[in-house]
Amino acid sequence: MGSLAVLWEAFWLGFVTPLGAVCVLPIYPGFLVYLSSRISSERVRRKTIFLLGLVVTSGVIVFMFLVGLIFTTLFEVSLTGIVDIVSPIAFGILLVISLILIITSTISLVSDVNINVWKFLPKGRAPMVKNPWLSAFLYGFFFGAIVIPCNPGFIAILFARAVSTVDFVENIFRFLFFGLGLGFPLLILAGISSTATDKIINFLTKHGKWLNLAAGLIMFGISLYYLIFVFDVF
Repeated sequence: MGSLAVLWEAFWLGFVTPLGAVCVLPIYPGFLVYLSSRISSERVRRKTIFLLGLVVTSGVIVFMFLVGLIFTTLFEVSLTGIVDIVSPIAFGILLVISLILIITSTISLVSDVNINVWKFLPKGRAPMVKNPWLSAFLYGFFFGAIVIPCNPGFIAILFARAVSTVDFVENIFRFLFFGLGLGFPLLILAGISSTATDKIINFLTKHGKWLNLAAGLIMFGISLYYLIFVFDVF
């Protein structure tokens, strides 16, 4: 199993990913209320919503675990011998993404114009079924695919970090803890009151430009560090 530092990093990368995805996160509380209303026509109970949140979170974790399993298996088989080539390319792509995010966020803050470079990417959509519990699980299972077009930066860090090592077990746990972090904000929103949820969503929406700028700077620093000090590209 990977070191605690690796797992902690993966968890926090997952945790901050949906917090910057203001195009997806606001619909999540309403989604849970909608599913709860299908269970019973009576007044929606917080307990039911929280249980649905747990199911969604489990779906997120299962999805990321499978992604990690597939990615790590392919990586071990085909890329073990060319890590020194693939890793700089991965962090180079991450550097370009971070620069785009920094530039567009800065322009948005200075000109007060909202520039979202990710809106042109295809959006995922979780399938809906009659069973609300299965719908909740499928929502969580496909949440990674849904959130990537809205906030691909931190997920790009995860893949770039995974590419930099060929440790099979460490990478599996890296994706597993990323999934745990990815679903944790959803679980928090499911467990608190609707009033508190609205305040959190409004705060994230209001300060979305600053959050994107901070994300870009973090990505830039990480990618630059690896390209200069680890892979000695420059």
